[in-house]
Amino acid sequence: MRHLLFLLMLLPTVVMAQIGEYRTDLAVGASAGYVSSNVGFVPEVPQGRLGGMIAGFTVRYTCEKYFKSICSILAEVNIAQTGWKENILDIDNNKVYYVGDTGQSNPLYYERRMTYLQIPFLARMGWGRERRGLQGFIHLGPQIGVCLGESTKTNLVEGAPTQTERSSSIVAQNSMAVQRKFDYGIVAGAGIELSMPKIGHFMLEGRYYYGLGDFYNNSKSDYFGRSNFGQIVVKATYLFDIIRTKNDNIK
Repeated sequence: MRHLLFLLMLLPTVVMAQIGEYRTDLAVGASAGYVSSNVGFVPEVPQGRLGGMIAGFTVRYTCEKYFKSICSILAEVNIAQTGWKENILDIDNNKVYYVGDTGQSNPLYYERRMTYLQIPFLARMGWGRERRGLQGFIHLGPQIGVCLGESTKTNLVEGAPTQTERSSSIVAQNSMAVQRKFDYGIVAGAGIELSMPKIGHFMLEGRYYYGLGDFYNNSKSDYFGRSNFGQIVVKATYLFDIIRTKNDNIK
């Protein structure tokens, strides 16, 4: 929580510190991409990564060019599909199978999909062209989110016979709904931007989200001590200018 408060305090500093070349550029647009998620459970739950989509709206305000660094703040409102996908394995790291009603062997699977409204507030530093050409950039800042819903996909049947025993006995999460719908954490990312006069800005970015909050209760009397998200995001964004600084020297 202290990290989140520090970053929130940092954002106004980025906006107010006008000690370089002044800018008043405002751009808005939309983005879409792919999210790869897992959950940091304690006790540990064997997992792969669950894939989902992310899409939303973006607003960017560019306030200054300090030496060669272009300083901006960026806010987004996204809908993201996240969650986790379990690796149900035996002690030899092989898939666990059960025998169905037809006599066929089927591997056990379990995945939980959770839809979140996510709102990141990001400080941005860019290097390169602002109006025509390429620019590289990095993002860093806090993100908050709210769980809008969840669904489960599984073939687990209580009491069904399996060919081998599961290596993990941690199964409480399979029947537990989200207990804490509010989420918060830290985002860091990097990417490239192509700017074209009278057309707009095209960005391609990779970012990582580390959740500082848990979606299950985590007191000493609760089952899980941790249940936080780790998300890898690849997304494309298009922005068009609403306000542009009048300066013919800006390239």
